[in-house]
Amino acid sequence: MDYLAILAGKEKPLPIFEEIAGVLDNIGTFPDHLEPVYRQAMGYDEERLDRLRFALLRLQIYADIHRNEDMEQAQAIKYVAQVLEKIIFGSLLMEHEELASD
Repeated sequence: MDYLAILAGKEKPLPIFEEIAGVLDNIGTFPDHLEPVYRQAMGYDEERLDRLRFALLRLQIYADIHRNEDMEQAQAIKYVAQVLEKIIFGSLLMEHEELASD
């Protein structure tokens, strides 16, 4: 799966997208990459942060659309995207009912 293309959408990828795509290729490495991704994001200006947020949103939408193809992979993709969005931005742009009770 080309996670970098999903993250970038129709724009040139940000450097942080490669780190996130690597995590998605091997979800077991996520705990080790959490802080580096966060620190890299904290150095971004408003425009790059906006692009990052929409990249994470694209991942969540992709996971929702393809969840019936591979439920486990879709859950992993969505988990990574939501955890990063919550840590970097403090909330989810697309709040789901099951998440609202958190």
